[in-house]
Amino acid sequence: MTPKTQVTQPSAPTAEVLSQRGLDLLAAGSAAQAAQAFRAAIAADPAYYEAHHGLIRALRDAGRLEQSIAVALALVALTPHDALAHTALSICLQQAGHVPQAEAAAARARVLEWKIQLQSPPQESSLP
Repeated sequence: MTPKTQVTQPSAPTAEVLSQRGLDLLAAGSAAQAAQAFRAAIAADPAYYEAHHGLIRALRDAGRLEQSIAVALALVALTPHDALAHTALSICLQQAGHVPQAEAAAARARVLEWKIQLQSPPQESSLP
């Protein structure tokens, strides 16, 4: 009898690896390809929020502002207490010319940041 060798299938890239690929493509100026990489990362792990942020940026860089707004709105729905998600939405809205909505999203981000600051322990004053 000959021993059976087990063939292992290569594992699929992780969301982190796919997101890094997206960042590399963004840095190279390939926003449309970067968007594909970020979408693959989200498919691999929908809770990997960095990929959502990357997709928002890639779509904005590709000039697909309404799509970037839709992705940013979805991220805000997934992470309603994340100030960065609201900031990303604000930037998309502003670039698309939706100024009042952009200002509202920016205000929401500021309020969330203030809440975080208020929950943090007070820092020592550097004054004597």
